[in-house]
Amino acid sequence: MDLLSLAPSVGVEVVSCGQFISNARGTHPDRVLENYELIVVREGTLSIFEDDTRFDVPAGHALLLHAGRRHRGATPFASDLKFYWIHFLVRPHLVQGAILRVPKLTRVQRPDCVAELFHRYLDDQEGRRLDPLYSALLLLQILCEVTREPAEEKQSSAALTGRAEEYVTAHLSEKLSTARIARALHVNPDYLNRSFRRVHKSTLTEYLHRRRLSNAAEMLRNTTQSIAEVAHACGYASVGHFRRMFQRLRGISPLAYRQLMARAYVNAV
Repeated sequence: MDLLSLAPSVGVEVVSCGQFISNARGTHPDRVLENYELIVVREGTLSIFEDDTRFDVPAGHALLLHAGRRHRGATPFASDLKFYWIHFLVRPHLVQGAILRVPKLTRVQRPDCVAELFHRYLDDQEGRRLDPLYSALLLLQILCEVTREPAEEKQSSAALTGRAEEYVTAHLSEKLSTARIARALHVNPDYLNRSFRRVHKSTLTEYLHRRRLSNAAEMLRNTTQSIAEVAHACGYASVGHFRRMFQRLRGISPLAYRQLMARAYVNAV
C-alpha cells in the first residue's frame, strides 16, 4: 500500500490542560514553571502576579504567563471565578513559516469558540484520545482565537498597509526606511509597523527586502545586467549587503541563481 508519511512540526507541546471552577477557597499557587501558561477567564476576575506585575483579568480576557517567571495569586479566589488553563512548551527550532504573536493581555473576540476548543480538549483528554500532534494543534487553534483582532482594526490596518505598499512600489529603487514611509503617510512609525504585522505577519523592513529581492530575481532571470547593477537598481547601496540578503531569503547567491535559471531555460526546450 502506498502511503504518504508526514512528520509535521508545529513548534509547541502541550503539558497539561484544565478548567478551574472556584469554591471560594484558596488562591493561585506561588510557583515558577518551566512552561508557558495560557489562562482564559470565563466568569469573574482572576487577580495574579507575574514577578512584580499584577494583572486583574476579567471575564472574556486571556492572560499569557511566561516560563521561568514567578506566578502567584494577588487575592483569594472569588466564588464566581471560572477559567480555563493550558500549560505548554515552545520548541523554537521546530517553528517554521508565519510567526504567531500572542499578546500579554488581550480581550478574546470569540469567547464561545475558545470555550468550545477547551471543552473539546478536555473531553478528548478524559477519553484518552489525545496524541502529541493533535493536542498541539488544538493549542494552536486556541492561541489563534486568543490573538484574533477586531474586524475594524484589521480593516484599518489593511487600508494603511495598502497605502504603504503603493508608496514602496513608486519609490522602490530609492533609499527607503520605515520612518521615511511613515512621514510620507503622516502616521507614527510604530503604528505603521504594527499595521504591517497584522496584515503581512512581518515588519515593513522585511517586506521591503522581499519586494526588492523579488525584483532582483526577475532582473537576474531576464536581463544581462551585472550583479552590482541589479543591486543598485533594486535600492541596495552595497553589493555585499545585496548578496547577503539574497542568500538569506533565497537560499542561493545571486550569481548561482542566475546560472540556475539560465540552465532551467535551456533544459525547458
